[in-house]
Amino acid sequence: LFVEFGAECTREFYEQAPLTADWHGLAPQKAQQTTAPREMVLCSEGMVPVKVGFVGAGMMAGAMIRGLVSSKTCPADCVIASDAYQPCVDGLAEELGITSGGSNKDVALFADLIVLAVKPQMVEDVCADIKGSGTNPLVVSIAAGVTIESLEGWLGSSARVVRVMPNTPCLVGELAAAYAPNAACSAADAATVGSLLGALGTAFKVKEADLDAVTGLSGSGPAYVFQFIEALSDGGVRAGLTRPIATALAAKTVRGAATMVLQTGKHPGELKDQVTSPGGTTITGVHALEQGGMRAAVMNAVLAATARSRELGKK
Repeated sequence: LFVEFGAECTREFYEQAPLTADWHGLAPQKAQQTTAPREMVLCSEGMVPVKVGFVGAGMMAGAMIRGLVSSKTCPADCVIASDAYQPCVDGLAEELGITSGGSNKDVALFADLIVLAVKPQMVEDVCADIKGSGTNPLVVSIAAGVTIESLEGWLGSSARVVRVMPNTPCLVGELAAAYAPNAACSAADAATVGSLLGALGTAFKVKEADLDAVTGLSGSGPAYVFQFIEALSDGGVRAGLTRPIATALAAKTVRGAATMVLQTGKHPGELKDQVTSPGGTTITGVHALEQGGMRAAVMNAVLAATARSRELGKK
């Protein structure tokens, strides 16, 4: 089933979508939702389950495969994976019941959609294997810095290619990603990728030029947040709390604050103002953060990571 919610696909929307193929091709709009989630299999326009292949079965690919199978988005018998380190694939096959591919060609011959989850320097060789198979699958690359132009050069100009920038919270079912299809992709192709990623968390369709900024924000962002949680915990320890309590409170606070932003739809500044009473403890702490340049430091981190992503993409 193809589901596209404007430019954003989310797991919650994906799970609650009415089971109808009539949505495919609709202009971006908020579709009617059912009140209870239901299991939905990712299907083609002909309502045939999409066969998904993974070249590379490391941590990120493994997390994606587990999410797709556990959510019933892709039945186990519709998933195949290959990896240079065969025990990775065999472990997933034993755990989830997916097919263990002995080679990249096996994946290409089986799959309608192939996820390239290998190191950037390995992508060219993998593309050669896919091209040599004589098939024309939809190719989704999560390899950092590998451009659509490069992928088209290795696969052929008519290849349907989607470049994706995921992030590590995919490992816990909280993906925040963006994806950019090439010109050869149809609306159905883009919707398929959006639905697949949406089943793992949240995904936005963007222009490829925006993926560097996505890398600097959500791709690298978990590291910034981990550092902030660590700093909050350090502050708690400095104030007299034990490390386990300080870290738990810091992590729960960050998760709770993020949930409030997402669920209320309010601007973060408005939510901040709601807890900063005149002359109180919170505004005093906020003032200290401003004196330390936290806002500028975070913005500069995003810009620096974005610039580095652009540099890597030119190599």
